[in-house]
Amino acid sequence: MFPTVSHFIEYLFGVQIPLPFNTFGVFVAMAFVAGYWAFTKELQRKEALGILHPIKKTMVIGKPATTAELIYNGIFGFLIGYKLVYALINYQLFVSDAQTVLLSTKGNILGGLFFAGLFAYWDYKEKGAHQLAKPKTVQVTEHPYQLMGNLIVWAAVWGFLGAKIFDNLEHWDTFVQDPIGGLLSFSGLTFYGGLICGGAAVIYIARKNGIKPLHMLDVGGPGMMLAYSVGRIGCQMSGDGDWGIVNLNPKPISWMPDWLWSYTYPNNVAMDGNPIPGCVGKFCNELPLPVYPTPIYEALICFVLFLILWQIRHRIKLPGMMFGIYLMLNGLERFFIELIRVNSKYTVAGISFTQAELISLILFITGLAMVVFSLKNKVKNAAN
Repeated sequence: MFPTVSHFIEYLFGVQIPLPFNTFGVFVAMAFVAGYWAFTKELQRKEALGILHPIKKTMVIGKPATTAELIYNGIFGFLIGYKLVYALINYQLFVSDAQTVLLSTKGNILGGLFFAGLFAYWDYKEKGAHQLAKPKTVQVTEHPYQLMGNLIVWAAVWGFLGAKIFDNLEHWDTFVQDPIGGLLSFSGLTFYGGLICGGAAVIYIARKNGIKPLHMLDVGGPGMMLAYSVGRIGCQMSGDGDWGIVNLNPKPISWMPDWLWSYTYPNNVAMDGNPIPGCVGKFCNELPLPVYPTPIYEALICFVLFLILWQIRHRIKLPGMMFGIYLMLNGLERFFIELIRVNSKYTVAGISFTQAELISLILFITGLAMVVFSLKNKVKNAAN
């Protein structure tokens, strides 16, 4: 396993370069990049087809920086400098435990003050360079794909919050033992929580900018499937705990790599299992028994599902149908992977199930309802 980027570089080149980046975080960033690409392509395609339209916005140009803007930039710069300078001065600590450094109250006051002044000055000079003797009001055209910068920020913030909330609800016993640690930890993220909360935030912003919810949902289907696939690669490479149940069965194919069938996740970032003899450092645990490597299964399956969605998107004309198909495929994939995946189970009326099984079932039914609704209202939806 490669809990950090440094471990991966050392594995490839035999050189230890201390970097403050964990492998899972890097792949989460790559997942957002992949989603950004797919979303942008779909927004451009739908605008070219006349389904989505640019909007006119009014803005004032030539104004000097306001006091509020200078204060905002100063505060933002202070936070950046407060943490950045402290992290550089204490680089070894930052490399070994970036989470503690970033989420603690520790920082460098002088660094914060310097960057506060720098950011405020930069905003002052930037606005001053374009200042007019008499500010004027102009109309600008904003295309749907130009919203992606704003959308990705909202999706990231609310998606992370939703993923943390759902994960802590799923692992309630662990959460009540350390609620602060559970909320602030970068590990432990539930996909469906991120999907629901992040998706709701994206719909809200899109609707404010003239994009109908069903069209925005259709845009997001392929991109979310691709982003999930990329993110699951990070789960597999780092060993973040999203693995399957114990698998002691013999390999069905002799030439299949062990890590693709049954794996113990040595040096996993979750630090689960037994100590590895002779290992020195933070990530020195290995599962006592091999398990199904479910993250890599999901990565492969979801990439194939993305290719299917990407291929059929040109043929689907009815609003809501693409997203309905995405929900059905996503629900099926996750429901069946839960059969071999480790997760907390709930029991209601004698029926045992996991949180993901319940939500995936709801998503499948919702997706099916959206497809049926689109077909029944074909004429009305096509006209809209």
